[in-house]
Amino acid sequence: MKNIVLIGMPGCGKSTCGVLAAKALCMDFWDTDLLLQKNEKMPLQKIINTKGNAYFADAEERAVCAFSFSNAVVATGGSVVYSQKAMAHLKENATVVYLKISPETMEKRISNMASRGILLRDGETLGEMFCEREPLYETYADLTIDCDGAEIEQTVSKIVGVVRKTEGEK
Repeated sequence: MKNIVLIGMPGCGKSTCGVLAAKALCMDFWDTDLLLQKNEKMPLQKIINTKGNAYFADAEERAVCAFSFSNAVVATGGSVVYSQKAMAHLKENATVVYLKISPETMEKRISNMASRGILLRDGETLGEMFCEREPLYETYADLTIDCDGAEIEQTVSKIVGVVRKTEGEK
């Protein structure tokens, strides 16, 4: 089975739903944010605060490109779509699934902005980030799942359903 790569805005459920989808599909689970933290030996927000956005983006690209995923559901950091190299690597033998939410849902779900590790330029709002990233998610996605108003189990069920349909499983 192809890898399943989950992309989307912060708060869309990539990590939470990804681990449950991996369990349902009998696949491994990887979270690229955790790979980045392991490589850098510090939380995402500390990387941004101490080393800056450019370093963070480069470190994210290195972490993703250095890892070989197989039979896995991969939850990505929301900013991974800024790297064509990382996305090309992730798309190898993978179906990329965009977990789409509205700006309102994103802002409602993100309560820990100071510690979350969201890559924002100085002075950039979540709304501006949303407008910048949305076309990138749409460009890289093989499939899009609307997650607005969906509970975790509903989103997991949608992921599993589209994957099985795509893979020709019943």
